[in-house]
Amino acid sequence: MGVYEEVKQALQDIVAPELRALQVEIKRLDEKIDSGIQRLDEKIDSKHNELVSEIRRIDEKIDIAIQIRERLAFLEAKVSALTK
Repeated sequence: MGVYEEVKQALQDIVAPELRALQVEIKRLDEKIDSGIQRLDEKIDSKHNELVSEIRRIDEKIDIAIQIRERLAFLEAKVSALTK
């Protein structure tokens, strides 16, 4: 075996296991990131749903307040017409 082949084999013996270890570590980190992203997506969806529910609740209260104000204005107009 020539010097080139020996150096090549030595580098492969040293580098190949390190590359495999790095691939495993990258895969582990990728899975960890995916898991974190999934949890974050679930939290965002949950908060979004809570926000939509709260907006709907407030919207209903505003609608009720508007209806009350309209009724009050109508009654005030009636009372004003009766007192003239």
